Amino acid sequence: MPLVTYLQFFSRPFDILFTPFRRIVVAFWHSLFVRLGSSIACASVLASTTTNPASVAAGTSTATMAAPKKKIAVMTSGGDSPGMTAVVRAVVRTAIHMGCDAYCVYEGYEGLVQGGDFIRQMEWHDVRGWLSEGGTLIGTARCMAFFERAGRLTAAKNMILNGIHALIICGGDGSLTGADKFRSEWPSLVDELVANGELTKDQVAPFTHLNIVGLVGSIDNDLSGTDATIGCYSALARICEMVDYIEATASSHSRAFVIEVMGRHCGWLALMAGVATGADFIFIPERPQDQDWKADMSTVVRRHRKMGKRKTIVIVAEGARDRDGTKITPTEIKDLLADKSEGGLALDTRITTLGHVQRGGTAVAYDRMLGTLQGVEAVKAVLEATPETETCFIAINENKIVRKPLMKAVQESKALAKAVDDKDFDMAMQLRDTEFADQYKSYMTTTNVMVDDRKLPEKARMKIGFVNVGAPAGGMNAAVRAAVAYCIARGHEPVAIHNGFAGFARHHDDKPLGAVRPFDWLEVDGWASKGGSEIGTNRELPSDSGMELIANLIEQYEFDALFLVGGFEAFHAISQLRKARDEYPSLCIPMTLLPATISNNVPGTEYSIGSDTCLNELVYYCDKIKQSASATRRRVFVIETQGGRSGYVATLAGLAVGASAVYTPEEGMSLEMLNADVNHLKEVFRNDKGQSRAGRVILINEKASKVYDAKLIASIIRDEAHDRFESRESIPGHVQQGGVPSAMDRCRAVRLAIKCIKHLELFGRNARNHVKRDPASTSVIGIQGSEVVFTPMVDLEESGTDWPNRRPKAAHWLGIRNTVDMLSGRPPYPKPEKSLTGLIAKDTKRGLA
Repeated sequence: MPLVTYLQFFSRPFDILFTPFRRIVVAFWHSLFVRLGSSIACASVLASTTTNPASVAAGTSTATMAAPKKKIAVMTSGGDSPGMTAVVRAVVRTAIHMGCDAYCVYEGYEGLVQGGDFIRQMEWHDVRGWLSEGGTLIGTARCMAFFERAGRLTAAKNMILNGIHALIICGGDGSLTGADKFRSEWPSLVDELVANGELTKDQVAPFTHLNIVGLVGSIDNDLSGTDATIGCYSALARICEMVDYIEATASSHSRAFVIEVMGRHCGWLALMAGVATGADFIFIPERPQDQDWKADMSTVVRRHRKMGKRKTIVIVAEGARDRDGTKITPTEIKDLLADKSEGGLALDTRITTLGHVQRGGTAVAYDRMLGTLQGVEAVKAVLEATPETETCFIAINENKIVRKPLMKAVQESKALAKAVDDKDFDMAMQLRDTEFADQYKSYMTTTNVMVDDRKLPEKARMKIGFVNVGAPAGGMNAAVRAAVAYCIARGHEPVAIHNGFAGFARHHDDKPLGAVRPFDWLEVDGWASKGGSEIGTNRELPSDSGMELIANLIEQYEFDALFLVGGFEAFHAISQLRKARDEYPSLCIPMTLLPATISNNVPGTEYSIGSDTCLNELVYYCDKIKQSASATRRRVFVIETQGGRSGYVATLAGLAVGASAVYTPEEGMSLEMLNADVNHLKEVFRNDKGQSRAGRVILINEKASKVYDAKLIASIIRDEAHDRFESRESIPGHVQQGGVPSAMDRCRAVRLAIKCIKHLELFGRNARNHVKRDPASTSVIGIQGSEVVFTPMVDLEESGTDWPNRRPKAAHWLGIRNTVDMLSGRPPYPKPEKSLTGLIAKDTKRGLA
């Protein structure tokens, strides 16, 4: 019961009988309840040691009753990268939420040395709207003074004068190495400051040690120990976008283009761009061609032109070199491609150097999420650190946020660079992560399709049916292309089943445009950047089409294996096929599923092809919607997301755009919950001083509630606002499924698709006798934690699937909802009665798939 109601209830009899004493009685009850409320608040603060999110979001930054634990500073250093602003925002807000004072050091180490206004305390509202900004808003600069001890001494003095206990640094390996040196010297620097009389013993007493945590911000993805650095996928997206544009003009004029990308010591950008765009040839520092590169490239280009390709794309990293260590320049490559002498290629060739375009623009959804989750983890790491704790950096392996020793990673990175300089290229490849090596093999497979030296013996070759099931998802075509390339390279026969099981059942014998047709590699080779599904897809299940008919057709076409790409419908389809084996022996063939759905709701994996494309589309949509409020500022947008009964898209997009609230099917909705959020918005706008021109966003999954939809919620907010602010609903709909596939979806599709065909190869041809007994013969490939695994369908059917809601029983990303609420300043709210919050994963470090 609200405090006012209590006052009215208890004061009513006194108001009638003892009017003169009314004010005294009301004051008494008011005092009692205030004291009681304060006691409860104090207990809550002592239990949680956090700041009141509602007060913080409103701009008051009310501190806890106790003194802040620490003062934490964050800085960006080295080359800028998209996603750094997400790091700063996350560190500032997490530090404030956890009862600390947050500081930003402007202009990197230069600001640390200069002190004064370069070191500023930050409030909650100071970082509002930063997620959609590129580069770093607190600046970065090269600081020669910090290389000298005198500079580090001044930096230490400035930190102590500002009372800073811990430092979080986002930068490259050079910046992080300097940070570790600063930490190791800290005790001697403090002693020297006291000995010189610059500070007293009392001043330095609370600062006997310094805790530092690093985050890797680099577009090159050049630090060992982590699969991705903050900004690398944004840079890769920019490269792929430019190559896609260039391909159109290259094909129109039958030209060759040499495209130079960044990467002095690391070829990650060049390699992944080659995989994602289907480039004809790449040059990377870690792996020069085994023989003369001029002869190798000429052979590949001639083979591709003979096939009928009208374009030639060569991608070269700026640090590429040959086996002898000699630098390979774009001009050399151009001269070879354009050579008109006898035996030359004589191609009309252009050079395009992308340069700093790769660093520009806003961060893609993945980098925003990566920077945010790593920023949150960095604050936790510095608060948990002791004087004996080794300097760590925050990494991601496959799909898990982890802490790792900083200097070990730096030493491995230096060892890799040395291996390249020493021409020990095998060692250089070993020092790269597993994904790098996998992707290099994948690229070599897809660019050397017609080479015969890797074909299997005739008796080991298989006829494999390809079928897409469910809704379209970005990356489906890239997966099919990669799998077809591997099949052809190994001598298998890949066959397309067009339009899913519905097409298979109804149009299998319509010649020449029947549903079952062999692939034309020249056509398939151009699918890398295409969205949707070129072989068509359909939601119909085998049981809907007729299981007996499907089984007979599989026998008729003599398929040795099936490769399925799709979402939950594909998962359900492969389950039905497995269960029907007892009745139909022709179904006793190996089958594997590559999950591809924007909903990311397939059991057995934490990542589905297409989900990253969807998140990018939704994040950019939200950015534009929020920007449209720049004239009024006081506007709330309620945006409905797709995702079925999985709230993955809504939650991860909420993290990437800084949503004020996110409503998901897993948690559900209630009137009390909505009322709390509306009251919070009213409080926010009441205290808003117009620091940001962007509007605010609420995301609601399309099936979060049977009653409350985007339009109704927007109407409720609009009515409750009483003209103090506005509310609008917006439904992006199928925009979330369309568009060009993201670079991540393309790359992961290639890697996982090839692994799927390799898995089918394990069972071989005519394997019906033992397939039925082997649970792995029907499986789902997936990323789980830090590994890529194949999970048997029988295990997922029995224990891993919430069949009524078409999603996994336990979703890895559920715990991220707490992070979304915390960083948006959303106050505690009543949980719906039928809430599934008990399923929330305790490990909030996972969930970036």
